[in-house]
Amino acid sequence: MRALASAQAAQEQPDSAAEGGRQQSAAEAAPRQGPSSESQTAPVAAPRAADAPPAGAATPPLTRPRPPEESGPPRSGQAPAAASMTLDDLFAEEKAIVHAKAERRRNRRIGGWIALGVVVLIIGGIAGAGAWAWNTYEDQIRAVLGWQEPIDYEPGMATGEVLVTVVDGDTGSTISDTLYAAGVTMTPEAFYAHILTLDAVPTFYPGVFRLQEQMTSAAALEALQNPDNRMENSAQLREGLTVDQSLPLLADGIGLPLEDLQAAVADPAAYGVPADSMEGWLFPATYTFNPGVSASEVIQTLVDRTIQSLDSAGVPVEERQRILTIGSIIEREARFEQDFYRVSRVIYNRLSPDNDETNGLLQMDSTAQYGYGEMHDGTVSSSAEALEDDNPWNTYVNTGLPIGPIANPGDTAIDAAMNPEDGPWLYFVTVNLDTGETIFTETNAQHQQAVTQWQQWCRENPESGC
Repeated sequence: MRALASAQAAQEQPDSAAEGGRQQSAAEAAPRQGPSSESQTAPVAAPRAADAPPAGAATPPLTRPRPPEESGPPRSGQAPAAASMTLDDLFAEEKAIVHAKAERRRNRRIGGWIALGVVVLIIGGIAGAGAWAWNTYEDQIRAVLGWQEPIDYEPGMATGEVLVTVVDGDTGSTISDTLYAAGVTMTPEAFYAHILTLDAVPTFYPGVFRLQEQMTSAAALEALQNPDNRMENSAQLREGLTVDQSLPLLADGIGLPLEDLQAAVADPAAYGVPADSMEGWLFPATYTFNPGVSASEVIQTLVDRTIQSLDSAGVPVEERQRILTIGSIIEREARFEQDFYRVSRVIYNRLSPDNDETNGLLQMDSTAQYGYGEMHDGTVSSSAEALEDDNPWNTYVNTGLPIGPIANPGDTAIDAAMNPEDGPWLYFVTVNLDTGETIFTETNAQHQQAVTQWQQWCRENPESGC
């Protein structure tokens, strides 16, 4: 057995030497393989225990030394590194790596926030410029892009029946406002804008006409020029007209001579009117009379309707003329129902003996225009001559109420004269004649700011009648 073991050992030793020679040849050949990353980084297998050289034999150079930058424990048969790393060195290196990574992450976050801030600034600048351009050039932008808001109804939308009164002297602009107020057209400017597109200016005749709601401007114009739409033996008096404006409408609608009606209103006492004029007593409404009616019967009908409205509002008999005077100013100054009651409050606040802001002056343009004969001339502003004229209706010159009504008020104006809204206002001004937006203020400084706003609107709308 011992001899057989020796023989087997003798056979194994040459095999081990041969294996070691092969490994040496591979190690010696490695430096000649060039810069291949695969050959430089491929791990060399550690020799197995069975391949270890005999005791006392020199250790053959099985592998090349590891480069200094390689980490990890030396492989079997490889010389140990010249310098060993301590735990402090190892943790210091790990900390440096972590710090570097954190620094890179922080830099990336800072860079991201800076980039986001730049984007926000750019977007904000674009948005701000866009908002300015839209607010400044909205109409032009809408026109270029085709985004204009419609100002007229589409054909086929007309419905119902509406009575529209055209007064002698009405222009295309005033009729445009009348049609809008009656619900015939979509916007105040629709009808007038349509007229401007025509080759010839149409002629309008006074009277009461049957129209429909939601008509196109072209259809409304055709209806106003069609004599079949003009009502016979009927007359419509709208709110805010004067006696001189009302009588021709009555004459044309009913078929009475104008002279007969003028003679009928010459004696107010005949109808129980406690005044020298019938102004304010010809109630605005639509009237239809039987053929053969007399002028005095027509006037009495209108006066009776006025008394009915006064009684409904709870006006004492002795206060009728005063309330009609206040109501007539309200009718001429206000446009919307809610403003009627605020204008009424302004009048009462200015008439108050405790008012030391305007010293009892109403300063209503409507009174100055009426006294000077400037009403319904197509503008809303009063001339300097009208404001300075010393006539008994001019409340810029005279304190208190004018000597009588300046127009015929309707139900709402009479009710507002009796029931003013609570408020401290002493001033008001309509800052947009298209929409009727009116600003009420307490001090003159506030009022002047509103006046500036109105003047700016007038400059931007030179054809508006300012």
